[in-house]
This record gives sequence, C-alpha cells and structure tokens, in this order.
Amino acid sequence: MSEEINHARRRFIGTAAMTVAATQLGQFGSAIAQSSQTKPAVLSRMKSGTNTSFGSLKQIDAGVLNVGYAEAGSANGRPVILLHGWPYDIYSYVNVAPLLASAGYRAIIPYLRGYGTTRFLSSETFRNGQQSAIAVDIIALMDALRIEKAIIGGFDWGARTANIIAALWPERCKALVSVSGYLIGSPEANKTPLPPQAELEWWYQFYFATERGRAGYEKYRHDFNKLIWQLASPQWHFNDATFERSAASFKNPDHVQIVIHNYRWRLGLAKGESKYDEIEKRLAAAPEIAVPTITLEGDANGAPHPDASTYARKFSGKYAHRVINGGIGHNLPQEAPREFAKAVVEVDGY
Repeated sequence: MSEEINHARRRFIGTAAMTVAATQLGQFGSAIAQSSQTKPAVLSRMKSGTNTSFGSLKQIDAGVLNVGYAEAGSANGRPVILLHGWPYDIYSYVNVAPLLASAGYRAIIPYLRGYGTTRFLSSETFRNGQQSAIAVDIIALMDALRIEKAIIGGFDWGARTANIIAALWPERCKALVSVSGYLIGSPEANKTPLPPQAELEWWYQFYFATERGRAGYEKYRHDFNKLIWQLASPQWHFNDATFERSAASFKNPDHVQIVIHNYRWRLGLAKGESKYDEIEKRLAAAPEIAVPTITLEGDANGAPHPDASTYARKFSGKYAHRVINGGIGHNLPQEAPREFAKAVVEVDGY
C-alpha cells in the first residue's frame, strides 16, 4: 500500500461519534435510518435550482496534494463525496450539492488532480493520471477531513474512482452512485480491439497518444473540451457562461500532463508508478463491488459507455439501475441534478 494511505488512522467509532450518529438519525428521519416510509418527505424538500456558485472554496493538504474543494450542508451531516470527470469539474454538482444539503447531507466536491485549485505539494512529484493514483487521492482527502465513511458518487473519471474505492476500500464507502456503471479497467484489458464504430468513439484517446495530440490539447484545450461537451451531451443546450465556469479549471498548470498521462496509461503507452502496482494488480482482476449501489445512465449519453447488461453482475450487494430520460447526456449530475441527488438519498436507505 502506498504511503499516502495511513492504515493506522484513528477510527471514529467512539462514544462521541455514536452520539452524533444518533442525533443525525433523529434529525433527518428514516431516509437516513433506512426506512422507506418518510423518504418521499425528504425528497420533496429537495427543490431543484439554478445555482451558479458554491461560494468560497476550501483547501486542505491531503496526500501528495493540496486539494481544492467545495462543501455544502452541515458539518454534522451524513458525508457524501461527489467526483467529477474529464473534461468537467466541480460545477457538475453545483445544483446537486444544495439539494443534498437540504436533505441533511454534508456534500464535499473536490477538484481532482490537474483541475481547478488542486495543486501538487512538490514540484518533484510525478504528474500521474492512472486510475489508482486518483483513488488514493480521495482516500487521503477523506483522512485529512476525518471522514471515516461516506457515500461516494461520480461520473466519468469520478465514477471510475468511486468504483475503485467501493471495490478495494469498502470500509470507507457506505454506498455508491455510479454513472455508466462499472468502469474499472486495466491497460492489459484495453489491448483488446473493439469494433470499428466503438473505436471511432474513442478518437480523442488515439489523438492523445501522439505528440501532435498533446500539443493540440495544450494549445486548444478550451475549444477541445467544449467540443467534447457537445459530443458527449448532444441534447444538452448549455450556455457559454456554464461552460466558462468549468473551463477555468482546465487552466491548472498540471491539467494537460494529467489528462495525457491518463489516456496514454490506459493504452499501455505510458508507465504508472510502481507504488501503485499492487493496487493495479487487484483492479486488473475486475473485483466485484459489494456495497449498496445505484447505477445511472442518461438516455442521450453521446460518450463511450458500456451497456448496463454487461456490468450488472459486478455489483454483488443491493443494486438498482436507472435510465434517466429527457435527453440526458454524459454529464448527468449537471443535466439532471435532482435525479442524481435522489439516487444518493435512495441508496443511503438500502
């Protein structure tokens, strides 16, 4: 196990924590206490909005990073960690977070490495985009925030990260909400060629494999990422202001390195770090996920994504799959915030 994870961290299951838990159960009712009778009452308080800001962001040292994150809700609320993907950022959850806060949760939305205000603590640290490194970042963040266990939700890179934590550190994951289901992979598995139409959908992965692609992404990252938004969510008519709020996070000095390494590593064209070899070996075996899970899919997802029938068996605990209709694309939390928040509340009651 890498040095970012301290297995000797103090566990928070003492009398004080039990008192807080009891208070939460009384305050938030049986939606948190896993009773279906009052869950609709909690959901009815979750009013959709058109928020454009999280207010002040926070920063905390965690593992190899100083992590920038947004937070909504009471500090004593049930913790929910919400993870974004590429090329998106924390604003994917700008309307999910207040919905969850209104239902009694503490929502934490971090910028992943290479995005927004998250920075490496050392200039000497390798700018690694491999899947296990990002998952370790989130475990380190939970440790830094003294969060013993959380509901974890995500899409794209965020869903893969949430999958990994649920599979390998189930003691840290109370429940899971994963857009596009089971996304754990490995460079070895990715050697298998796909049918031509499927390969075409991964055009940017091959572009990034070249030096021309790296230089192109460096030069045109704003327009490149806007194009990905349009292709991945063809029926989402976002305005320029919505995109620009997220585009600011792509100016992170490590963004290009992290993105290029992520996609090259997936294809076996770039090496990861040896300290993550043990984790990657376990992930290459495609471990099952036993924590309660809801998987979501938009009915108009234009990004490459697996069919739900191919991954349902990977979830061995209580499980449900939902298709969200109405022209919902890849950025499901931002396009359908109430449906995403509803899934968090429901899986918490499993």
